[in-house]
Amino acid sequence: MAGIHKLITNNKMAKDRFFGIFNIEYHDMSYIEILTLVRSYIHKGHKLVTHPLSGSVKPKETPYKSVVISAGAQGLDFQSLAIIEESIAACGKFKDREIPESALLDFMEIDCGLLQGPIY
Repeated sequence: MAGIHKLITNNKMAKDRFFGIFNIEYHDMSYIEILTLVRSYIHKGHKLVTHPLSGSVKPKETPYKSVVISAGAQGLDFQSLAIIEESIAACGKFKDREIPESALLDFMEIDCGLLQGPIY
C-alpha cells in the first residue's frame, strides 16, 4: 500500500505542524506507550522511517515522542523490530523524572525539530 508515511505521536504541536505532510495518528499516552504502539505496527508489517530514540533527549527526560513509520504493511521487517525492541528496553533504564509545566512547550518543539531534518 503506497501513500504518505504515518506519524504516531503524543505531541499536539507535531499533530498540528505536520498536518498534510503525514497521515497523523495522535494519542494522549506516555512516551513508552507510543513506542509500544509503534511496535504493534511493526508486528503488522510497517517499517520504521525515523529512529524511535533520535536526538540527544533521553527517554523519560521528555514526555513527547513522534515516530514515523511506513504508510503500508509489507511484511515483518526484522531490523525495525530490533530497533523498536531496543528502544523500549532503553526506556526501562531511565528513571521517571518530574518535568516542570514551564518546559513542556520546549519539549514539544524539540520533538518537532527532530522530525524536520528528515522531511525538509
